[in-house]
Amino acid sequence: MTEPQVLEAAAAEQGEPPQQQQQQQPRGPPKGKPTPPRWVRLNVGGTYFVTTRQTLCKEPKSFLFRLCQDHPDLDSDKDATGAFLIDRDPAYFGPVLNYLRHGKLIVDKNLAEEGVLEEAEFYNIASLVRLAKERIRDNENRTSQGPVKHVYRVLQCQEEELTQMVSTMSDGWKFEQLISIGSSYNYGNEDQAEFLCVVSRELNNAANGVVTESSQKAKILQERGSRM
Repeated sequence: MTEPQVLEAAAAEQGEPPQQQQQQQPRGPPKGKPTPPRWVRLNVGGTYFVTTRQTLCKEPKSFLFRLCQDHPDLDSDKDATGAFLIDRDPAYFGPVLNYLRHGKLIVDKNLAEEGVLEEAEFYNIASLVRLAKERIRDNENRTSQGPVKHVYRVLQCQEEELTQMVSTMSDGWKFEQLISIGSSYNYGNEDQAEFLCVVSRELNNAANGVVTESSQKAKILQERGSRM
């Protein structure tokens, strides 16, 4: 009997399996849950959007976060291309997605903040809901104040008075236009050119359409320059 046969016989007597049976088959790496893809494709009302999973997961309590987690309570259908189907207005989904990307609410002039608020509430993005409500409130306050009105004055002055007149303008008055009306005024041996100076200011301190002066400088300006 050869030496290997003797060893196998001895192992058999001791109840040990032969050397060939002790060799185990190599095992591969353990199989776990596959890593979800980084990019996510969305079909919102027939328009496709592609963004990262990280962007959609910015708000942990939002609809889009649960969509990326394949939440069991969320019925998320997919189309033939594998994109998540969302039955919402794609025009208003753009501002929502951009807000998740950079944290700023940018609304196209053809869209209304009320529409963005509606979408923010649907997707349950709390920070965007607050921001949209603030924007709507600011717009309402601006509208209640009415359009900005201006009051205009035309002042007549000579060339030598022009520099001083412009330099003493205050209280919100600003220069609009200078019109030369010739040199009809004679001072000594030289003709003095005359001008019409058009000034304006916002009608902020108006009560029943009458502008109130907050200082004496505007009155001095009018008295010095007006000859009409």
